[in-house]
Amino acid sequence: MPISLDDIDRRILRVLQSDATLSMDALAELAGLSRNACWRRVKLLEQAGVIRARPALLDPDTLGCPLMAVVLIRTSAHDAEWRTRFERAVNAMPQVVSAYRMTGDLDYMLRVRVADMAAYDQFYKALTARVPVSDISASFVMEFLKETTALPL
Repeated sequence: MPISLDDIDRRILRVLQSDATLSMDALAELAGLSRNACWRRVKLLEQAGVIRARPALLDPDTLGCPLMAVVLIRTSAHDAEWRTRFERAVNAMPQVVSAYRMTGDLDYMLRVRVADMAAYDQFYKALTARVPVSDISASFVMEFLKETTALPL
């Protein structure tokens, strides 16, 4: 359920989306609040579930997984047991950075990070060994035109 945010809440969230490492003093200054007022607002945003976490964003090239694959999956099995097996397999594979159940012609879409094509092939074999699928195809990202974790406020 959407929460009602005022302009100050949005300002705080914009700043945190771009740099969650700022001290409370720096955040308060950018938000135009006292340190205590800013701290209270951040705590309320956390308690309301608006701020879920403050993770570090890592560089995939530096960490050896520069290749992004968008994997599209169709399945003929739609029963609860298959879905549970598929979800467990996807969650157990660190190469999968996001997974979505879709509407339309495709059943699932995965974003996968690997070192190279050989590593993708290993991923492909491991996934299809864990759960049967009707069709699986991948497209490989050649250039990132936009990639952000920031939500529109």
